Amino acid sequence: MSFTKVEKRSLNTPKKVSIKSYFNPNLENMGLEQYGLVVHDGVYHTEQLCCIENNGIKRYVTGLNEFAPDVKKLPEKERDAKILDIRKTVAALEADLAANILDTEDPEFWNKVKLLRPDNDEFWGKIELRAGNDILYLDPQSNPYDLIKLKAIEAGGFSIVAKSLEDANNMSKPPKFYLDRYEETVSTRNTSRKLRNKALAELQKLYDKNSVKLMYVTKVVDPGSPQYTKTTPNDVLYEVLDDYVNGNSFQKDQEKAAEHFLSVVKLSMEDLKLRALVKDATYYKEIAPKSDGFLYHLATSTMIGRNPEDAVEYLKNPTNDSILKELLDVIELYWNK
Repeated sequence: MSFTKVEKRSLNTPKKVSIKSYFNPNLENMGLEQYGLVVHDGVYHTEQLCCIENNGIKRYVTGLNEFAPDVKKLPEKERDAKILDIRKTVAALEADLAANILDTEDPEFWNKVKLLRPDNDEFWGKIELRAGNDILYLDPQSNPYDLIKLKAIEAGGFSIVAKSLEDANNMSKPPKFYLDRYEETVSTRNTSRKLRNKALAELQKLYDKNSVKLMYVTKVVDPGSPQYTKTTPNDVLYEVLDDYVNGNSFQKDQEKAAEHFLSVVKLSMEDLKLRALVKDATYYKEIAPKSDGFLYHLATSTMIGRNPEDAVEYLKNPTNDSILKELLDVIELYWNK
């Protein structure tokens, strides 16, 4: 493995980088969500850089350690490229902060690093991040400490900041802040927007061309399935599904709502009708679970599965047409009201 000597800073660092508060109006946050805040006005979260202590030696999670476990696990070519990038960055920072000129090809490279060794508690112990409701802009191109913070965030060195908006969206426990690279964040937001627009386009098609399927989709999607019948106005069904796709219903996550809606729309008419049938038959006590945990058709005491999905598959089987007919005879009376 060979490296190129770096004599001055010339790093491929993003220009538009900031730390933004991660705000979700649908998550309760001491009432602050009503005002678009993640912390109380004037309050800031301050966190020191994370470190791992082993045998009395602290090693900080800097993103600038070529011996870190996440670097060692990379395939050889990726690992070599990562190490080169780390050494270039460390060499540039050492030149800026300590007037220490390093050769990235030097076998003794890390022995000659003065400040940025991952176990240098005197230096890294002073690196901290302070963030609040206001956007915190980073300038990694010209500010060495902003570059250090950026690399540390990317490595997971600060627990209060997600590495990206996408990471923040996928966390089971949402963070207070996220790292915003303008182009990436716009792309993430547009992905959700495009998915929602696609779902709304499919909804419009149903409204315009297939009112029966519109009813079945509404029944499958909405928990209040029994209230919708063949006489329910299409505008009512449209409004229910429009609210759902836009996150104004029981599912507040717009992306999840749009994905689920699209998956339901793709179902065949047979599957949609059977899913609606099982759902309403359960509501009207034609189907119910017993103590063994299985669902039964109560009129005949016939076991039809462990869950609604099993029940749908059971009813699709031609050998079970008699039970299907019995259920349809009862439930379609409600649907035709």
